[in-house]
Amino acid sequence: MSQHAILSAGMKAWRSLACARSELRLDLTLGCGQTFRWRETGEGHWTGIMGGRVWTLTQTDEALWYHTYTIPGHAGGEGGGGGRKRKVALPAPGPSKSGKRLKGEAAEVKEEEQDYVPVTPEQDSKEEEMLRDYFQLKVKLGDLYREWGGADPHFKNISNIFTGVRMLRQDPTECLFSFICTSNNHISRIQGMVERLCQSLGTPLCQLDQTTYYDFPSLQALSDSSVEVCLRDLGFGYRARYLQQSAQQILHTHGPQWLESLRRTPYVQARDALRTLPGVGLKVADCVCLMSLDKACAVPVDTHVWQIARRDYNCAAGSGQKSLTDKVHRDIGDFFRQLWGPYAGWAHSVLFCADLKKFQKLKEVPFLKQEDEEVKVKTKMKTSDMGKNKKTRITCDRKVKNKILVKKEEADK
Repeated sequence: MSQHAILSAGMKAWRSLACARSELRLDLTLGCGQTFRWRETGEGHWTGIMGGRVWTLTQTDEALWYHTYTIPGHAGGEGGGGGRKRKVALPAPGPSKSGKRLKGEAAEVKEEEQDYVPVTPEQDSKEEEMLRDYFQLKVKLGDLYREWGGADPHFKNISNIFTGVRMLRQDPTECLFSFICTSNNHISRIQGMVERLCQSLGTPLCQLDQTTYYDFPSLQALSDSSVEVCLRDLGFGYRARYLQQSAQQILHTHGPQWLESLRRTPYVQARDALRTLPGVGLKVADCVCLMSLDKACAVPVDTHVWQIARRDYNCAAGSGQKSLTDKVHRDIGDFFRQLWGPYAGWAHSVLFCADLKKFQKLKEVPFLKQEDEEVKVKTKMKTSDMGKNKKTRITCDRKVKNKILVKKEEADK
């Protein structure tokens, strides 16, 4: 049985492209709730579906590594299992060209048990372009972070910890129907619903470690009259009707290419067009615009973003109101667009990510560092006043530095 690929188990079937962590962090980008089909299948390794292929991604400081799996009837690489040992070069910091290994220190690793299918230059080029498009790597994130930080002191503080949060350019159909499932829901439950949707209506692609991966269902499959009953049985509740009716409305009223065509439509017009679909309100429409339709200025607003606006920016929008109305949504969006500019949706996602409970531990290290530095200064002053010798001060400094390094290592794990 095929297994999930691990970079340290053999690099023969892996390819890479130059991409610094400051430009992309996989854990934050794939785990912040903008996509629901990626899972961490090994430490620092994420497996998911993109463009009808199953991928495993991982990264080093200066490179994004990727592996695609063989699908019956298609060419592609195959993940490896155990086998004899050989010497390979592990990646070291520094730029690399796509498809080439990075030079570094040699290490003992296992070679793939099965021979992988060689990747043709045409396939290599196509898959690299898919990856660059999906992560929108043409957008220089470091430049945007500096621009936002210059205009917004709060963002600057947050961005020192939450680097590399980048917006994906997802398939519009997958993005729309995934976000219809988000109504009154949380990330882990949404992931389960989207997975059941794909298992019931999608095409199986491959099996890895007893996990079968499915492509996202087509509009035709979603629009079938039997879909609502099927999805209600799977626990979708009222969302089952929205999913089936939206697919049916798109096909019967607009045609299968309509969602793609909205990429060429101005933001407000595209957002309002999406809102004509069952189950699509302002927040879902803005999510789809931002995450699949190239509308970088779209700022999805939910209760969490509303809280961020009031708590961290003293934004007066919706003061005295208990519910998030369309007007409050638009006012908050306008507030952030004026603050951050044309890529406001990207900046908003950094703050949204930083507010998620699952990432709160990342904030602990800087506070600890500041706290320990204050202790170090006070200790130096105290020992100086008491006439202590230099050896005492050096010992104290070392203890503080070691404490900071240990906490950093714990947070990185």
